[in-house]
Amino acid sequence: MTAPAIQESLQQLLQFFDFKIDKIVVHEPKDNMTRVEMFSPEASRVIGWHGETLNSIQHLLKSIIRTAEKLERSPFIVLDIDGYRRTQEEKVCRIADQKADFVRRTGNRIALSPMSAYFRRIVHLYVAGNSALQDLTTESIGEGEYRQIILRLKDEKNSGSEELSPVIAGDDGLENLDI
Repeated sequence: MTAPAIQESLQQLLQFFDFKIDKIVVHEPKDNMTRVEMFSPEASRVIGWHGETLNSIQHLLKSIIRTAEKLERSPFIVLDIDGYRRTQEEKVCRIADQKADFVRRTGNRIALSPMSAYFRRIVHLYVAGNSALQDLTTESIGEGEYRQIILRLKDEKNSGSEELSPVIAGDDGLENLDI
């Protein structure tokens, strides 16, 4: 999968839907993920309601690339437009930091609101890769659209055989994530 192939396929797709895009930047793959940034005077039209249009374009692009390159699996491509996704990713990480403080103060595990696989991955990688959060660990629980992350101390005091219920986060700001 090459950057020119991604860029050309995306330009054709956007042209088909009559989206005006000023610039497309395909970044080198990192952690098996290729990030594609778009810049547009009509970003909100490309994003759509709660990111549904952007997600659909992303899905179509991945399918086109998979077929064109004869790949076994769809490539991990993330489309962003005018920093929209990046802002959401930063929001998820800020909330993980806030919840980490709660976990440390109380010693209780906490469940973040259900979120997509993409945002759960962002949180898992953020906690695992952040030296300030090395005393914490994450795990995903639940099924389907109710799957969520549990944030807990690595050396949980009550880590015996009894299963503890997580504290469910009330309004943690994750309810309106668009992916």
